[in-house]
Amino acid sequence: MKGPLLAMLLCALLAGCGLGETAVSAAAGGASQVEQAKQAKRTEARVTEELDAAAKVSAERRTAAEAATQ
Repeated sequence: MKGPLLAMLLCALLAGCGLGETAVSAAAGGASQVEQAKQAKRTEARVTEELDAAAKVSAERRTAAEAATQ
């Protein structure tokens, strides 16, 4: 509970000299970067799954083709 209260007090104190907006902007930018990193991880996982699925289909087709030629 101390953290948010302290942050609000700090922003209120800094508001008088224009640094409050900078602090809020920096905090918002940091949150945006965290969200972008999470999105990148989700995208990476999805692409990895799709590549694995494509490799599996390719292997199954190759096995079927080899079986058909024998």
